[in-house]
Amino acid sequence: MYEVLRTEGRAKRARLKTVHGLIETPVFMNVGTAGAIKGGISSPELKGLKTQVELCNTYHLHVRPGDEVVKKLGGIRKFMNWDGPVLTDSGGFQVFSLAKLRKIKEEGVTFHSHVDGRKIFMGPEESMKIQSNLGSTIAMAFDECPNALAERSYVEESVDRTTRWLSRCKTELKRLNALPDAVNPDQLLFGINQGAVYDDIRIRHAREIAELDLDGYAVGGLAVGETHEQMYHVLDQVVPYLPKDKPTYLMGVGTPENIIEGVYRGIDFFDCVYPSRNGRHGHAYTNRGHLNLLNAKYELDDRPIDPECGCPVCRSHSRAYIRHLLKANEILGMRLLVMHNLYFYNNLMEEIREALDEGHFESYRRMRLGTLAENVGKH
Repeated sequence: MYEVLRTEGRAKRARLKTVHGLIETPVFMNVGTAGAIKGGISSPELKGLKTQVELCNTYHLHVRPGDEVVKKLGGIRKFMNWDGPVLTDSGGFQVFSLAKLRKIKEEGVTFHSHVDGRKIFMGPEESMKIQSNLGSTIAMAFDECPNALAERSYVEESVDRTTRWLSRCKTELKRLNALPDAVNPDQLLFGINQGAVYDDIRIRHAREIAELDLDGYAVGGLAVGETHEQMYHVLDQVVPYLPKDKPTYLMGVGTPENIIEGVYRGIDFFDCVYPSRNGRHGHAYTNRGHLNLLNAKYELDDRPIDPECGCPVCRSHSRAYIRHLLKANEILGMRLLVMHNLYFYNNLMEEIREALDEGHFESYRRMRLGTLAENVGKH
């Protein structure tokens, strides 16, 4: 059950009740693609970093260790010792971004595994079966994710096919949820809006998928080549046509600024690999912008990453020490930065929810965006 608690303009403060617990939104989902956060963070540790939802990937878990293996071990939550909600991406984006050779037909997509080269077929029914085996809280519909700047004629054909695939996903998941051996018989289904940067295609598609009365709706196909301004424009156009009484999810986005602007435009759910990926490369997010701890100027800096941060890393370690670990190729340096960045993102969402609860999100937005823009690289 999804309940909107407060609104401020298009921004929503809401709550999604699931079989695996409450999700307070707006929320950032921490990306554990193959059942783990890259950077050596365990599931129990995520709780201390304010994580609400983990996101895992259908394609990667299907390839390795295999979704049937995960099902035999009790589903993805038991497998990775995570007791909170899990959202599984459908695998569609990976099929279209990782597979060098692929063949798209009405039935689905034939492609080769990026791990061992074996031939794989995935369509709506296959994606739903894999996600059912994983037993995630929320399953994503199988879609095609065309480049945001693709030709209009191609995008139109792709979106129409995605709509047909969505209907098949809904039918198949309903069947799978009714099976006696379903890992999670209450699995929810989110559909995905596509249409590249074409307003009319996006709006038409939003109207069409809204009629299917799904559990939630995502905006896909963004942060894949278009500018931030184009992304915000698409959100301005399409979000008003998605159901107000269902959660909205902006897939694969993004920076702290992107998230704040997404909330402003009515988005509930976000996910992005930035906190973990950038942390593994020495970059830390702070309340005053981001910093690169590999820079020589931090060699003797005994301050925490962010003096305003309450995460376990900032309470215990200095910039100089973490820089030393990174330069010495010690895994601990990477791990500490990933922990800090995840905490920063989750704490940002907590601040956003508090601002919405207290009715001053707009002033918070202006303050936060100003602080981040003014202080990049200055500390």
